[in-house]
Amino acid sequence: MSACVIVGVVTGQPDTVVQQAAMFAARFNADLVCAAVDAGQYQVYDLGYGTMTSLPLTADSPERAEERFDPDLAARLAALLDGRGLTWSTRALVGNPAQALGDLADTLNAAMIVVGTREATLRASLQEFINGSVAVQLAHRQHRPVVVIPLAPVPSDQALPWDPA
Repeated sequence: MSACVIVGVVTGQPDTVVQQAAMFAARFNADLVCAAVDAGQYQVYDLGYGTMTSLPLTADSPERAEERFDPDLAARLAALLDGRGLTWSTRALVGNPAQALGDLADTLNAAMIVVGTREATLRASLQEFINGSVAVQLAHRQHRPVVVIPLAPVPSDQALPWDPA
């Protein structure tokens, strides 16, 4: 496989994350791999090259399922990426998002991983505090560059939502 750039994608994510990742991939003459992670599932068996079977984290539905990429998200990505002269693909992953993206990057020997920030709201900050920041986890566990695309930067003259000042 040629060089690749991995971008973490989620439904409803601002287009800028994928657009910036596409620019990096084009600059590095690399393929773009758009990876969506379902944190409500865990991997049972790796079928190879980004395909796996998984089980839900709840015991309500114990049957195995092969992960499928969300067709609506795939259509959105096609609208953003087709016609850019760029080779791109999708991967459906499961489990801890940082671990899943890192494992995929290892498997594909990716040049970098691109992720977006969360909104700077109190709710998002609490969720990040509880679950951890994907970007921070990746930055501390990867030997490759992790690029974080700011989605809603807070102006320097405003306090951050979690800052008591």
